[in-house]
Amino acid sequence: MNILRACNRLVLSGRDYFYIILGILIYAVGFTVFILPHHVVIGGMSGFGTLVYYFSGERIPVAVAMYCSNLLLLLCALRYLGRSFVVKTVFGFTMLSLVIGAMETYFASRPPLVSDMTMSILMGAMLLGVGIGIYYSHNGTTGGTDIVAAVMERVSSMSVGRTMMIVDMSIVAASFFLPFDGGDMEARIQARTETIIYGWVAIFVYSYIADRFIVADKQTIQFFILSDKWEEIAYRITHETGRGVSTIDTHGYWTGASRVLLLVWCRQYNTAEIFHIVHEVDPNAYITDCDVRGVWGNGFDTLKLKPRK
Repeated sequence: MNILRACNRLVLSGRDYFYIILGILIYAVGFTVFILPHHVVIGGMSGFGTLVYYFSGERIPVAVAMYCSNLLLLLCALRYLGRSFVVKTVFGFTMLSLVIGAMETYFASRPPLVSDMTMSILMGAMLLGVGIGIYYSHNGTTGGTDIVAAVMERVSSMSVGRTMMIVDMSIVAASFFLPFDGGDMEARIQARTETIIYGWVAIFVYSYIADRFIVADKQTIQFFILSDKWEEIAYRITHETGRGVSTIDTHGYWTGASRVLLLVWCRQYNTAEIFHIVHEVDPNAYITDCDVRGVWGNGFDTLKLKPRK
């Protein structure tokens, strides 16, 4: 039984890393193929790396600037993050830097794959949002504003997408001060305004898409389980998913029999595992599940209320 549980945990961890890598690949394609060739600065460490790239006269690669800044930011926020989060963060931003480093030289030195700037930026932003949503909903992060968002989510009521949007918009606005070959300030404003607007539009698009992914995955599910093998089911759910189980004494009206009803609250990503556990222990068990608007408490969301006046 212990070997089986260890194998289940290994499979779940492997699945997380698979989706983290998939999200990173989608993000890297969206950035290097559709956004970077148009010289548009977006948010996150990829946007910050783009700023460094152009400020240095294209001598410091985006991937190198991303990696160094991610390391510094992670050290500053280390005390707010758990060990597992830190490990996946290092893995995530290392993978992203490697993938972008391998792709940016090719795509940055060639004409954009999609010549229409609007379509290219929108396509890139959608891929960024999908990539962020996939790896973040599987407990992964590529660092940068993801780290800031994760810290803010723990210490405030701000959502991940909103935090990313505020920080990212500031990074895009900083592109106004990039080296400019034109003449006076009016020429700079005319040249930079368009790319800044494109960058802000991209932020709104990928923040919205990422939020949809993350909120859907954090949906709380309530289970009621009725089975004669309730003790084994409760034991496995507690030890294999880490979710608590409450027991409710019930009495059947028709049969007159006393039975135990199990109550379980979990996240959306736990549901398949719980269904498998119940089916393996007792295929004839009764199961009901429903969406719960919210659960606040240990293991779920922290209730944050403003002080009464």
